[in-house]
Amino acid sequence: MLQTVISTLFQVIVPLSIPVIAGALLGYYRKLDTGPLSILYLYFLTPAIILETLYTARISTEDVYATISFSLLNLALLWAVATVLAKLLKLRSPEAAGLTLISTFTNSVNYGLPLVLLAFGRAGLDTASVYVIGQMIIVNTVGVYFAARSEFSVKNALRSVFKLPAIYAALVAMLLRVFDLVIPEGIHTGIAMVAGAYPPVVLAILGAQMVKVGQSEWNRGMQSAFWAGMSVRMLLSPIIACLVLYVLQIDGTLFTVLLILASMPVAVNAVVLAERFNASPKLVSKCILWTTLASFIILPFLVAGTQ
Repeated sequence: MLQTVISTLFQVIVPLSIPVIAGALLGYYRKLDTGPLSILYLYFLTPAIILETLYTARISTEDVYATISFSLLNLALLWAVATVLAKLLKLRSPEAAGLTLISTFTNSVNYGLPLVLLAFGRAGLDTASVYVIGQMIIVNTVGVYFAARSEFSVKNALRSVFKLPAIYAALVAMLLRVFDLVIPEGIHTGIAMVAGAYPPVVLAILGAQMVKVGQSEWNRGMQSAFWAGMSVRMLLSPIIACLVLYVLQIDGTLFTVLLILASMPVAVNAVVLAERFNASPKLVSKCILWTTLASFIILPFLVAGTQ
């Protein structure tokens, strides 16, 4: 077991940490502006990797249904846990909303996908694609509700979903598969080249964002919410995910990939929602930083334990 953990650390976590550290150094010393890079990743790199992955993916209809079922049930359980903890700790509404965002949304896109690709190869990436697209939709619908229930608008949430080019890339990929159409070789080569740039760029963005959120001020009144969020995201979420996977009788590569993705650190875009709707953004940003740092220690054991 220890040998597998060490192997996973050096073969998976260390390669992932290099672009993260590079991004953090650029963010700290060169004040790297992640705004344009985030636009590049959201509107160019993400659609490319989603289109390329879904177009060439080997995933069954049963796996698609199983992934959707897991995503919804796991989300409901984490939401329930966050709600109970918020009441027990007597958190104010902003902290309660922040705790819900921390507990329910993971960094499956710009950390999870590169990790799965490096740890499990193309088969893992194929399996992860449906979950990641589902998370994009959930964050922009249910996530808005979690952040600001009183300001929730179904119309605006749906509109935000369809502003994401990744959704259209997924639709194009599905149409190509359904009608058995082939992308011309030259175009496919270009898409694959862009998709290949996804992991290092988004990990560098993650590193720069970690420096930014790590510079936010700390409010001692948030300590209970902070430790509750850390505990749910890094300790309880793998247990809950594992339970859901067993209940749904999911096994094999799909079990492993979904467990890993559900155990990722807090999603970076959670702080965007927190800032927009005043859902304790300082709390969320601190949990993003510390869950990401903790993941470099915890994930090798989780990956090794599932292989």
